Amino acid sequence: MKIIIIGAGITGSELAYRLIAKKHDVTLIERNEETSRHAANRLDCMVVHAEGNDTKILQDANLSKADALIAVTDSDELNMIICGIAESLAPKVLKIARVRNENYVTSLASSKEKTLGIHCLVYPDEEGALAIQKIIEHGAISDILSFNDSPYEIAQFNVEENSNLDGVMVKDLRGLIDAQFIVVALEKGQEYTVPSGDTVLTTGCRLSILTRTEEIEKFYNLAGLQLQNFKKIAIAGMSRIGRLLLEFLLKREKTSSLKAFFRRLTSSQSITVIEANEKIAKSIAKDFPDIKVYNADITDEALAEEVGLSSFDLVISTTENYEFNMISSTYLKTLGVKKTIALVQSRIMKNIAYRIGIDVAISFKDVVVDSIMAKLLGSNVLGYHTMCDGRLEIIELSIGENSSVVGKSLKQIAKHGVFLILLINSGEEYEIPKGETVLMSKDKIIFIVEAKQALEIIHLFSGKR
Repeated sequence: MKIIIIGAGITGSELAYRLIAKKHDVTLIERNEETSRHAANRLDCMVVHAEGNDTKILQDANLSKADALIAVTDSDELNMIICGIAESLAPKVLKIARVRNENYVTSLASSKEKTLGIHCLVYPDEEGALAIQKIIEHGAISDILSFNDSPYEIAQFNVEENSNLDGVMVKDLRGLIDAQFIVVALEKGQEYTVPSGDTVLTTGCRLSILTRTEEIEKFYNLAGLQLQNFKKIAIAGMSRIGRLLLEFLLKREKTSSLKAFFRRLTSSQSITVIEANEKIAKSIAKDFPDIKVYNADITDEALAEEVGLSSFDLVISTTENYEFNMISSTYLKTLGVKKTIALVQSRIMKNIAYRIGIDVAISFKDVVVDSIMAKLLGSNVLGYHTMCDGRLEIIELSIGENSSVVGKSLKQIAKHGVFLILLINSGEEYEIPKGETVLMSKDKIIFIVEAKQALEIIHLFSGKR
């Protein structure tokens, strides 16, 4: 595909990097000279130092021949304007805009017409908040990967020393646990593998298990990880994600059917908000009168003593200063906070966060880029996720009518070491398939694939080239 990206910041650069790796033709437009120069030195694509809302610049970038335009500047308004201009120049080109203002999102999403030429909105704050909520529901032990309308999730966690999984072969796991599951991936240091039955699990390896939501706790116990009750939770930083997370937790508290969640969060009085900005803190206190709100820096020693931070079961740092989130989370662990979750900038910082003792880290850049990639990969693709530092991809997809796999069983189309179908939905609910399972048109599948071969397999199942 030919893709034009407006904005070479953290998101735009990472998106360009991934698309270039997949051999797409990328043009990156950035108005800041230093940012554009940095992108040009790092990325193997055309980088233009110019305004993305300049009609002539878009024409010179061959917008009319592009497959997609993606606006990811720091300005919601500019992203929407760029899509509107692009619509007037090339109405058939797919237009994606990142929008972070909730009012804009609500207004655009409620319209039945294609507003400002925007085909797809990316609202990363909501996705980030939901990702953190899932992690909390499962005890803030590990990353949790969820799928559309599926009762299955992937839990990623480390095998602890002397646990029941240390030294066990993958094929022997069935004898240790009564649950349906698939061992999706195994990481050790910088190496990863989609394991075979003879693969041995060892202390420190990071295991990814696909199983039903209610079975995840069994695997945690086997790995030597113990769940605990969350009686006191603090959210540090009322960024857009922080505020959405607070709303989700309070709403979930009233409606959730997950017993595990209720065991860990029993009342709204359990949640404390700590916000350094006085105006924002007052706004939160007004909007959520039942929540304790402190206008303070979470690293302030006086606050730690006043609030009794050492007694908190979980603290989530969601400020827009990602380095501060890492520092504050590490500091809180030294005070005795049992679990910490930090919103970090990138996958690299996420890996560092784990090394310095933070329990779970969320890469905001990956949340945004994965969301955009799902919209770029075609109408058959329903969801997109990355694992193992981006080297493996998990794709949710609807099988196309013209796909060559229609009417064939899994064992007939299997490509060992290339892809693995994890789940299939032929009508009512996702289930783990067998070798004899026959694929039909419009079946929904979830599969894991090597990143470098993802497009080939997407085309195989969608029936499009």
